[in-house]
This record gives sequence, structure tokens and C-alpha cells, in this order.
Amino acid sequence: MSITTAEGVIPSAVARLYGEPLIDLPRDLYIPPDALEVILEAFEGPLDLLLYLIRRQNFNILDIPMVEVTRQYLTYIDEVRNHNLELAAEYLLMAAMLIEIKSRMLLPVRPRDGEPEPEDPRAELVRRLLEYEKIKLAAEKIDAIPQVGREIVAAQVVIDQSIARLPQVSAIDLQSAWRDLMRRARLVAHHHVSREALSVREHMSKILRQLQGVAFVEFADLFEEALALGGGLPAVVVHFLALLELAREGLVEITQAVPLAPIYVRLSQGMATAA
Repeated sequence: MSITTAEGVIPSAVARLYGEPLIDLPRDLYIPPDALEVILEAFEGPLDLLLYLIRRQNFNILDIPMVEVTRQYLTYIDEVRNHNLELAAEYLLMAAMLIEIKSRMLLPVRPRDGEPEPEDPRAELVRRLLEYEKIKLAAEKIDAIPQVGREIVAAQVVIDQSIARLPQVSAIDLQSAWRDLMRRARLVAHHHVSREALSVREHMSKILRQLQGVAFVEFADLFEEALALGGGLPAVVVHFLALLELAREGLVEITQAVPLAPIYVRLSQGMATAA
């Protein structure tokens, strides 16, 4: 696009740099110092900048042209050093290393007789660049993984507190109920001379019969029959063991409405359905 005046055709500016019109695009890379400061802050460090210069121009990282890379690197650093020395401080250390490598390549050390060939001065730098690039690519792959709060929103579940939930019977509550039964068993115990055989399986059957056809039975009421028959403490112990065995096998459920409330026993859902 151009502008026609009395003096002739004047091409229009493609951009403005410090207020001055820029007619032609620069053939070489040119970045104002203020922009360089932003660019250096965007790099992770000297290795990141150096790797950018190498990859941008498709240089072989195993055969770095030190003269060209060092020149471009120093151009970046010299531009920004006058504006922010603190920002360029860590980059200056890498610049010194590049200059040292370049000087060692210009003045190679000749090996003496019987000594191995000296290592390429660029070897250590290449190793660091390859390791850095490997870690950088791995970090980019990890960053590409969807993250909670960025690409994924965690689902929130609202629990209706109005639903009645029966608390679990604690061992302390069961122990307290057992003590009360022991106290009652001692009061109504009968003394027998003959020895009576007690069967846990038989008492399990008795408990299942007691629970048939009812929604639930209070814990203490399950032992009324054993106490009424005068079985005494042994009968109550076997009856209690039968109840625990039924609970372990999932045939009955021991529930409690609220803590410290009476304990109830009922058939499990499967047993109730079968009945």
C-alpha cells in the first residue's frame, strides 16, 4: 500500500519503531532492548535461550557452530545488560563459558606422544543441552495431561442429610448390654446337679425362629427364653455366642437408632426375603 502526493508515490510504513515509520521489514532478526527484557524473562534460563538459538536455525546440536551461536547469544545479552544487569547476570556466566569453548576450539591443544586425543570442548555443553531438552520435553508432556481445575472440574456430590442413617453399634455398647445380661443371669440362675450339653447351632436356630415374622427384636428380649428356662449363665453365654455367629455369617443385623439407644436385632435383607 502506498500514498500518492504531489512529490510522487510514497510507500506507507509497515510498522513504527520508537515513533519512526519503518518502510521495509528488517531482513535480520531485530528486537528492541525492552522487548529483549521480556523475552529473557520468558526463558527458563541460559540453557533455554541457547537451545532456542540452536533449534531455531536447525543447527546440529552434536556439532554446534560456536562462533555463530556465541555471536547471537552475546547480541541478546549485550542489548539487555544495559537495562537490567540483574536479569542478565546468570546469562553472563553462560556467555563466559561459550567464549571459553570458542577460544579452546580456535587454539586446540595438541596431544603429546602416547596421550589420548583431548575431548571436544563442546562435549560438556552438548551433554547439558541434551539433558535439559529431555527434561523440558518431559515437562511439556506432563503439562499436556489434563489437570483438575484447569481442564477438569471435580464433581461435587451433595448428600441429603435428611436420610436416616443407622449408626454402627460400637463394641462398648455391646459390652454394656452384655454386662447387663450377665447381671440378670446371675439373679435368676438355677443350680443343677446334672451336666447339660449346650449347642451353639441349636441356639442359632432358636434366635432365627424368634426373629421370623417380626421387624426386629430388642437385644435383651432375645435372651428372655434362655433366662426363663433356667439355663443360667452358661445358657446365656451360648445364646450370645450363637448371636455373634449369626452376625458374622451375615444372617442377622445388629442396629442402633442413635448412640446409647437400645440395641435391636433383625434378620438380614437376604434372610427376610427368603422367609
